[in-house]
Amino acid sequence: MEEETLDSVEESTQENNVTEWQSNKIDKIAAALSKAQGILTGVQADSINPFFNSKYADLNSILTVVRPVLAENGLALIHGNKYDISSNGFYVTCKLIHTSGQWIYSEIRVPVSKKDAHGVGAACTYGRRYSLSGMLGISVDVDDDGNAAVGAAPSQQVRR
Repeated sequence: MEEETLDSVEESTQENNVTEWQSNKIDKIAAALSKAQGILTGVQADSINPFFNSKYADLNSILTVVRPVLAENGLALIHGNKYDISSNGFYVTCKLIHTSGQWIYSEIRVPVSKKDAHGVGAACTYGRRYSLSGMLGISVDVDDDGNAAVGAAPSQQVRR
Protein backbone atom coordinates (compact mmCIF):
# COMPACT_ATOMS: atom_id res chain seq x y z
CA MET A 1 0.00 0.00 0.00
CA GLU A 2 1.38 3.39 -1.00
CA GLU A 3 2.05 5.82 1.85
CA GLU A 4 -0.33 8.78 1.90
CA THR A 5 1.51 12.08 1.59
CA LEU A 6 0.28 15.65 1.56
CA ASP A 7 1.21 15.90 -2.14
CA SER A 8 -0.75 12.76 -3.04
CA VAL A 9 -3.83 14.02 -1.19
CA GLU A 10 -3.64 17.41 -2.89
CA GLU A 11 -3.22 15.80 -6.33
CA SER A 12 -6.14 13.47 -5.65
CA THR A 13 -8.42 16.27 -4.49
CA GLN A 14 -7.49 18.47 -7.46
CA GLU A 15 -8.12 15.67 -9.94
CA ASN A 16 -11.46 14.75 -8.41
CA ASN A 17 -12.46 18.27 -7.29
CA VAL A 18 -13.19 16.79 -3.86
CA THR A 19 -11.90 18.02 -0.54
CA GLU A 20 -10.56 15.44 1.87
CA TRP A 21 -11.38 16.38 5.47
CA GLN A 22 -9.21 13.88 7.34
CA SER A 23 -6.57 11.24 6.85
CA ASN A 24 -7.66 7.63 6.39
CA LYS A 25 -7.15 6.97 10.09
CA ILE A 26 -7.52 9.50 12.90
CA ASP A 27 -7.16 7.38 16.04
CA LYS A 28 -3.79 8.87 17.06
CA ILE A 29 -4.66 12.48 16.26
CA ALA A 30 -8.01 12.06 18.01
CA ALA A 31 -6.31 10.81 21.19
CA ALA A 32 -3.77 13.65 21.08
CA LEU A 33 -6.47 16.26 20.43
CA SER A 34 -8.54 14.90 23.30
CA LYS A 35 -5.56 15.28 25.65
CA ALA A 36 -4.86 18.79 24.38
CA GLN A 37 -8.50 19.82 24.81
CA GLY A 38 -8.38 18.57 28.39
CA ILE A 39 -5.56 21.02 29.05
CA LEU A 40 -6.79 23.98 27.01
CA THR A 41 -9.15 26.47 28.56
CA GLY A 42 -10.94 29.40 26.98
CA VAL A 43 -8.70 32.17 25.75
CA GLN A 44 -9.14 35.53 27.47
CA ALA A 45 -10.80 38.18 25.33
CA ASP A 46 -8.18 40.91 25.61
CA SER A 47 -8.75 43.00 22.48
CA ILE A 48 -11.58 45.43 21.78
CA ASN A 49 -13.66 45.74 18.63
CA PRO A 50 -14.45 49.48 18.63
CA PHE A 51 -17.32 49.17 16.15
CA PHE A 52 -19.30 46.69 18.25
CA ASN A 53 -17.81 47.78 21.59
CA SER A 54 -17.06 44.15 22.32
CA LYS A 55 -14.03 42.22 23.47
CA TYR A 56 -12.39 39.34 21.63
CA ALA A 57 -9.21 37.26 21.71
CA ASP A 58 -6.85 38.25 18.92
CA LEU A 59 -4.93 35.66 16.91
CA ASN A 60 -1.67 36.15 18.80
CA SER A 61 -3.41 35.60 22.15
CA ILE A 62 -4.92 32.36 20.89
CA LEU A 63 -1.66 31.06 19.41
CA THR A 64 0.26 31.96 22.58
CA VAL A 65 -2.10 29.76 24.61
CA VAL A 66 -2.48 26.82 22.21
CA ARG A 67 0.98 26.32 20.66
CA PRO A 68 2.69 24.87 23.76
CA VAL A 69 -0.23 22.51 24.41
CA LEU A 70 -0.29 21.37 20.79
CA ALA A 71 3.47 20.75 20.77
CA GLU A 72 3.26 18.86 24.06
CA ASN A 73 0.78 16.48 22.41
CA GLY A 74 2.58 16.03 19.09
CA LEU A 75 0.25 18.36 17.20
CA ALA A 76 0.98 21.20 14.82
CA LEU A 77 -1.19 23.63 12.92
CA ILE A 78 -0.94 24.83 9.34
CA HIS A 79 -3.06 27.68 7.99
CA GLY A 80 -3.32 28.51 4.32
CA ASN A 81 -5.52 30.35 1.85
CA LYS A 82 -7.18 29.49 -1.40
CA TYR A 83 -9.30 31.26 -3.94
CA ASP A 84 -12.00 29.33 -5.78
CA ILE A 85 -12.59 30.83 -9.20
CA SER A 86 -15.81 28.88 -9.77
CA SER A 87 -17.49 30.29 -6.64
CA ASN A 88 -15.54 33.55 -6.45
CA GLY A 89 -14.79 32.56 -2.87
CA PHE A 90 -11.80 33.28 -0.65
CA TYR A 91 -11.09 30.55 1.90
CA VAL A 92 -8.83 30.18 4.91
CA THR A 93 -7.71 26.59 5.36
CA CYS A 94 -6.68 24.93 8.59
CA LYS A 95 -4.90 21.60 8.93
CA LEU A 96 -4.15 20.01 12.30
CA ILE A 97 -1.39 17.43 11.92
CA HIS A 98 -0.03 14.81 14.29
CA THR A 99 3.47 13.37 14.51
CA SER A 100 2.00 10.07 13.25
CA GLY A 101 1.14 11.74 9.93
CA GLN A 102 -2.60 11.76 10.65
CA TRP A 103 -4.43 15.02 10.02
CA ILE A 104 -7.77 16.83 10.09
CA TYR A 105 -8.60 19.62 7.65
CA SER A 106 -11.15 22.40 7.57
CA GLU A 107 -11.81 25.51 5.57
CA ILE A 108 -13.92 28.56 6.10
CA ARG A 109 -15.13 30.95 3.44
CA VAL A 110 -14.47 34.50 4.52
CA PRO A 111 -15.77 37.69 2.98
CA VAL A 112 -13.19 40.20 1.81
CA SER A 113 -14.77 43.55 2.58
CA LYS A 114 -12.11 45.68 0.89
CA LYS A 115 -10.56 44.50 -2.38
CA ASP A 116 -6.99 45.38 -1.37
CA ALA A 117 -4.15 43.88 0.67
CA HIS A 118 -5.59 45.20 3.95
CA GLY A 119 -8.98 43.64 3.25
CA VAL A 120 -7.43 40.28 2.35
CA GLY A 121 -5.15 40.43 5.42
CA ALA A 122 -8.08 41.16 7.72
CA ALA A 123 -10.09 38.30 6.19
CA CYS A 124 -7.14 35.93 6.65
CA THR A 125 -6.69 36.85 10.30
CA TYR A 126 -10.42 36.56 10.99
CA GLY A 127 -10.59 33.18 9.27
CA ARG A 128 -7.52 31.91 11.12
CA ARG A 129 -8.99 32.89 14.50
CA TYR A 130 -12.27 31.14 13.87
CA SER A 131 -10.89 28.05 12.12
CA LEU A 132 -8.34 27.55 14.89
CA SER A 133 -10.89 27.90 17.68
CA GLY A 134 -13.31 25.61 15.87
CA MET A 135 -10.68 22.99 15.11
CA LEU A 136 -9.54 22.88 18.74
CA GLY A 137 -12.98 23.28 20.30
CA ILE A 138 -12.05 26.32 22.37
CA SER A 139 -13.95 29.48 23.19
CA VAL A 140 -12.19 32.69 22.20
CA ASP A 141 -14.83 35.41 22.14
CA VAL A 142 -17.49 36.87 24.29
CA ASP A 143 -20.69 35.43 22.84
CA ASP A 144 -22.75 38.22 21.25
CA ASP A 145 -25.58 35.79 20.41
CA GLY A 146 -24.89 36.26 16.69
CA ASN A 147 -25.63 39.99 16.67
CA ALA A 148 -22.52 40.89 14.69
CA ALA A 149 -23.22 38.18 12.12
CA VAL A 150 -26.70 39.49 11.36
CA GLY A 151 -25.81 43.15 11.41
CA ALA A 152 -27.47 44.04 14.70
CA ALA A 153 -26.83 47.50 16.05
CA PRO A 154 -23.63 47.85 18.05
CA SER A 155 -23.92 47.82 21.81
CA GLN A 156 -23.30 50.92 23.85
CA GLN A 157 -21.03 49.39 26.48
CA VAL A 158 -17.96 47.21 26.31
CA ARG A 159 -18.69 43.70 27.52
CA ARG A 160 -16.34 42.51 30.22
